[in-house]
Amino acid sequence: MGKEPYTSKITDLAQHLHQAVLDPHINQEELNAIFDASNYLNFSGLCTNLIRIPLARKRLGKSSRTKLIAVIGFPFGDIPNHFKQAQAEWAAEQGADELDIVPNFLELYKGNIDVLAEELSTICEMGLPTRAIIDVTRLNDLNLRLIVEASIDAGVQGIQTGNGFGAKITPEKIQELVPIVKGRCSIKAVGGIKNLLDALDLIQAGSSAIGTSIGPELMKEFRKKNK
Repeated sequence: MGKEPYTSKITDLAQHLHQAVLDPHINQEELNAIFDASNYLNFSGLCTNLIRIPLARKRLGKSSRTKLIAVIGFPFGDIPNHFKQAQAEWAAEQGADELDIVPNFLELYKGNIDVLAEELSTICEMGLPTRAIIDVTRLNDLNLRLIVEASIDAGVQGIQTGNGFGAKITPEKIQELVPIVKGRCSIKAVGGIKNLLDALDLIQAGSSAIGTSIGPELMKEFRKKNK
């Protein structure tokens, strides 16, 4: 991997892109431009923090093809379950289409995997498509398998590889995750995706979604290479 982009195998990059809008220092003009670009380019998703969900919903419109994704318990998942539940309910009330939730890693390391799964299950029961944000670059093989199984059993529709603050996600890590997931849910790659080749390599490795803060730039590069 890495020598030649897989553009010939991907006809619509936008369907794989989740534009991340999580930087608290983005001003209002820049924010609106990102929302509008995501809508115009028909990104699969736009992922943002709770405080921006109402504005994003209004800016995208109710009929947008771009799903509005709220992050829950972000970035570390280290808040009590009832707070996560309240966040998820509020996000749904404000128009979020999907939820990306950070599970309780502290319970994982204490051996309380059932507590972690129950927390996810409670939110999954709300009915919105939900992804579990795990940290594949920091989990050993046993804990990776435990958290993936617990998340799938809880009802998540996707696994996200990280919160974007850790190490760069690699195709090799996706390839490790694929046989654990076994096609039972989707895989969203997040972390250090800086150019088109990064994104295409991750899709080729098995990711169906790419979380990135540079979606418009990736689309520009993709279209240039496919002229």
